[in-house]
Amino acid sequence: MPKVKKRRLGFVLDMTPLVDITFLLLTFFMLTAKFKSEAESQQRFTIVRPQATADTSRLPDKDLAIIKIGIDTLVGDTSYYYEMTNETDWAQVVGSMEQLQQSLGGQRVRQVKVNLQELDELIRRTRIVRPTTRFAIDADRRVRYKWVEDLMDVLRQNRATIFNFVTDRRPPEQPPM
Repeated sequence: MPKVKKRRLGFVLDMTPLVDITFLLLTFFMLTAKFKSEAESQQRFTIVRPQATADTSRLPDKDLAIIKIGIDTLVGDTSYYYEMTNETDWAQVVGSMEQLQQSLGGQRVRQVKVNLQELDELIRRTRIVRPTTRFAIDADRRVRYKWVEDLMDVLRQNRATIFNFVTDRRPPEQPPM
């Protein structure tokens, strides 16, 4: 005869402590979480800037082409000016540009006001006349960066990627007393 099987009793799990612990953990994580601001979520990188130190390097005395970016006081507009320290190279560069000779009207000028297209041609011809010519950018601090960026693009197109920026020296900081 078959034995009578005992009925299995299921176990009962009390869910109250589990729910209490879940809500305690959820509250803990919500209170300790740091929320990012909108500005932090947009910028996904950090910029490490170099420390400013006194620069002892000087501009070369010869074979230098200086490109000045200044605000024209008469017109109130930003303009490019080009000049060279080597007068024989300057004569060769300007002599090969008919359009620039016409605008100068036969005057012997060491500095000439140019636009970007003329500046591109001047830099290209300067590199042809003397490939070792160094370039320097002398810009007014009030000039927008767009003008400097356009000039650097012209220099880059003519493979003149090494150039100097002309700046004023900062006075040494006085230690607090």
